[in-house]
Amino acid sequence: MFLNPFEWTIAKRYLWPGKGEGFIKLVAGISIGVVMLSVAMLVIVMSVMNGFRAELLDKIVGLNGHAIVQAYGGRLDDWKSVLADIRESEGVVSASPLIEQPLLVTFDGRVEAVLVRGNTQEDIDALQDKTLMGSMAEIKPGADKVAIGSRLAENIGARVGDVITVINPAGRSTPFGTVPRQVGYEVGAIFEVGLYDYDGAFIIMPIPQAQTLLLTGDTIGMIEVTTEDADRVTEIMAPIEQRLQGIAIVRTWQQINSSIFEALQVERVAMFFALSFMVVVAAFNILSSLVMLVRSKTRDIAIMRTMGASRQSILKIFVTTGFTVGAIGTAAGLALGALVLIFRQPIVHGIEIVTGQNLWDPSIRFLTTLPARTDPWEVFGIVSLALVLSFLATLYPAFKAANTDPVQVLRYE
Repeated sequence: MFLNPFEWTIAKRYLWPGKGEGFIKLVAGISIGVVMLSVAMLVIVMSVMNGFRAELLDKIVGLNGHAIVQAYGGRLDDWKSVLADIRESEGVVSASPLIEQPLLVTFDGRVEAVLVRGNTQEDIDALQDKTLMGSMAEIKPGADKVAIGSRLAENIGARVGDVITVINPAGRSTPFGTVPRQVGYEVGAIFEVGLYDYDGAFIIMPIPQAQTLLLTGDTIGMIEVTTEDADRVTEIMAPIEQRLQGIAIVRTWQQINSSIFEALQVERVAMFFALSFMVVVAAFNILSSLVMLVRSKTRDIAIMRTMGASRQSILKIFVTTGFTVGAIGTAAGLALGALVLIFRQPIVHGIEIVTGQNLWDPSIRFLTTLPARTDPWEVFGIVSLALVLSFLATLYPAFKAANTDPVQVLRYE
């Protein structure tokens, strides 16, 4: 919609009404504010929801891969040939043997349930960037050193250099019954992956050390697989699952964490639907402010009509005025949303200090920090929604203005 200089000049004057029209100014300002807040809220909430899903997936996949091939009975005997077959499969990026067993750990009189994981040296070294204290280079076969999660270290009071005792209830049989196996390990490193449950339960050691602790011989419990596309993992793993029927089962990250990710998806859709109504309310504010503007400018409209202004010119003037209000509010909302997302963590800490409440409890939220990941296409959709509704809100008052009869308005002037 192109405006000539006359139409644009009048539209600019109507964007900010003059003296004696303070109420119209107030309503127009409220309209801009509501559009700004609605767009900002949509951008912030959707970015946080996207960030939560992406961070959760990255951290889960970082420890468990995209899929797990788990042996029946918990032991995969011919695991080297199975591992080689999986690595050669189409769409598989990497595959690593893994041992995982729930056991107990004790230190200084404290006892915690833990998950002991036996990893390859490559997988252990890959956690070096997650290390808070110590070094993953210390965790190697024959060193009798392990890495523990930061929350677990807090719970049992262990530090780097302390010796913790791992208890395997399924110990050796003796004439007096089964004696639990207790093995002491020095804490070589303390790590934090950012998932509360993992940081509070995992003890990581080399595979040979885990095999000795669990008395399993040269066997493993599972193989973790990373594929080239996390969203196509079921399709990629289907041929592998067919070849391993009767030997092992295949579980993807979608199956293992289905309840979490399905709940996130439902919440994401519900939040977008609910917050979209704020944009509708903002559009109604634009409509109401424009109706008031048209009523206050009825005499001006009649005079412009008698001076030769066409109905189309009047229509474009008021559509431009209302749409510009929506565009200003949308741009301000994007700026506000970006600002809040950039400083989201300090904002959360500030609110916690003021209210005295823990707004982001890692034991409930899984992640230790508030994540955010902005999808450009989603932002484009939010902006389009705000602008389209702003445009639609201008049509009724603009048509009313264009249909003003100058004879009726100026009859008694």
